[in-house]
Amino acid sequence: MKPLSRPMFTAVAAIFAMVMIATRFHHFGDALHLPDASMALFFLGGIYLRKHLAFVGFVVLSVLVDWYSIRYTGVSDFCITIAYSFMPLAYSVLWYAGRLVAPRYDGSLASHVTVFAAILVGATLSYAVSNGAFYWLGGRYTDPNMTQYVERFAQWAPLFVRAAAGYVLVAQAIQALVFRFAPRAGDGRAAQA
Repeated sequence: MKPLSRPMFTAVAAIFAMVMIATRFHHFGDALHLPDASMALFFLGGIYLRKHLAFVGFVVLSVLVDWYSIRYTGVSDFCITIAYSFMPLAYSVLWYAGRLVAPRYDGSLASHVTVFAAILVGATLSYAVSNGAFYWLGGRYTDPNMTQYVERFAQWAPLFVRAAAGYVLVAQAIQALVFRFAPRAGDGRAAQA
């Protein structure tokens, strides 16, 4: 996939920021709220936005949303421990997994399969970083042990990976529609419009 033009980059970044703000307050979702899209957005950011500075911007945005939601909306601060400092590393796994597959994402079925496989692997590894840091360094468990960690990982990882993969599937469907129906420069359809 070619890098986005400056106006398209700005539009995509703005959409991603709005989706992050809208979904991050309610991490698991409920009848009125969608699940947190942050993991998917970091992965998709790697595909579409790619720039290191954009990654930093989204890390800052995620911290600001968390701060605001804890300070002003009553969201629990249970997850805010020393382990929270590992979140940029967890998000970088996703961003750079997206960057890795971006050149191969051309709209073909094979490229969609590659992207979907990459989000499954990237989200699992990212969750292992964030959850592992929380479990082993967060101080919330009195007697951490590998058996309990593996059980908790197996319980919670599918929820986070499934949400991220779901959002990426939606993005892939939107991109497929854009590739299918949007006129391209130099395309006869563009001249006829």
